[in-house]
Amino acid sequence: MFDNLSEKLERSFKLLKGQGKITEINIAETLKDVRRALLDADVNYKTAKTFTEGVKAKALGEDVLNAVQPGQMMVKIVHDELAQLMGGESVDINIKNNPAIILMAGLQGSGKTTHAGKLAYLLKNKKGKKPLLVAGDVYRPAAIKQLQVLGEQIGVSVYTEEGNNDPVKLAKDGVKHAKANGFDLVIVDTAGRLAIDEQMMNEIAAIKKAVTPDEILFVVDAMTGQDAVNTAKEFNDRLNFDGVILTKLDGDTRGGAALSIRSVVEKPIKFVGMGEKMEALDVFHPSRMADRILGMGDIVSLVERAQEQYDVDEARKLQKKIAKNQFSFNDFLSQIQQIKKMGNLKDLAGMIPGMGKALKNMDFDDDAFQGIEAIIYSMTPQERENPEVLNGSRRKRIAIGSGTNIQEVNRLIKQFDDTRKVMRMMTQGKNMGRMMQNMPFGKR
Repeated sequence: MFDNLSEKLERSFKLLKGQGKITEINIAETLKDVRRALLDADVNYKTAKTFTEGVKAKALGEDVLNAVQPGQMMVKIVHDELAQLMGGESVDINIKNNPAIILMAGLQGSGKTTHAGKLAYLLKNKKGKKPLLVAGDVYRPAAIKQLQVLGEQIGVSVYTEEGNNDPVKLAKDGVKHAKANGFDLVIVDTAGRLAIDEQMMNEIAAIKKAVTPDEILFVVDAMTGQDAVNTAKEFNDRLNFDGVILTKLDGDTRGGAALSIRSVVEKPIKFVGMGEKMEALDVFHPSRMADRILGMGDIVSLVERAQEQYDVDEARKLQKKIAKNQFSFNDFLSQIQQIKKMGNLKDLAGMIPGMGKALKNMDFDDDAFQGIEAIIYSMTPQERENPEVLNGSRRKRIAIGSGTNIQEVNRLIKQFDDTRKVMRMMTQGKNMGRMMQNMPFGKR
């Protein structure tokens, strides 16, 4: 995500390296490079020009502290301006009414139906809502079925009317059904087109008038760059929507849409789609995104994702098991499942400061744990709970059952044993000193 832009901005800041202070002369080349980097990232020309002028005004007005190098000061100024460009603060979704009505809009192929499901999943799990999905796309044959499959997957009801090809009536009936059956949130999926046309705009305007939504969210594919911004502007001129869901942001190495939409359309990005899983929808935080663009990681989001999967009671039980040296392969498997729920591995690693650049050319397979899981699932319940019984013949059987080889099985068991020892030592304070002494830097 934003790999190309991040690399070019880093190169721009190096132009100030070794300079004693920021001056109009030495900043000119840096900002010229920054503007070029933004244009290469498919950022709107006016936006890029306004941005660099704002950075220049701030930079020339700053007193560079003795302890801070000009390049570092420039990184901070650019970071703050990037965050401001993308909206400054995150903007919450308006779901105060009962039922709150959300209308989804966008072109066909932008991920509208999928993100209607993702949004329902997020608001159900994080806000405690009882959502109803209304299948309002009556033109695309697979749209209703797709929404029904998603609804079943996330445990959310889907409202449809067989034989009804009037999306306005369907949306109104869906809201009535929600009120009569105790749903406090209605998400209306609507039809998209391959391009903006008058019929499409009139239809969605009629749905808006019929159900008076609390929120209209425009769904757009980040990878279409300036086309995404132009489409958003045309939709906003007709619909006056409330916010944007930017999809496929994890695949966008340029970042033009994320950086331009707010300044061109003057509407906030409220959510970003960061993968294919139903959990892969995040609230958009401009400052955190600026961190990631500048290679600073995003520790806050990483911690938040970990906390979502963290179970206090389970953690206490696990701590007791570790202290008694009873940590088993079942516990290990449970930890793997929690990590997987947090999201894409490369995305998670990229949230750690400095890791984004290191991982740039590395491929992270989402099935990285597949081999480990296959080995553990090939063990008997007794073997999982009591790894000590894993003798040579058992290991050979596990290798055959998991489609791996004996070396891989042995490697996993050794890593598991080493992990278990370290975890146990860390839970026993009296052994911490001994453990430190055994470390290379602890020896005298």
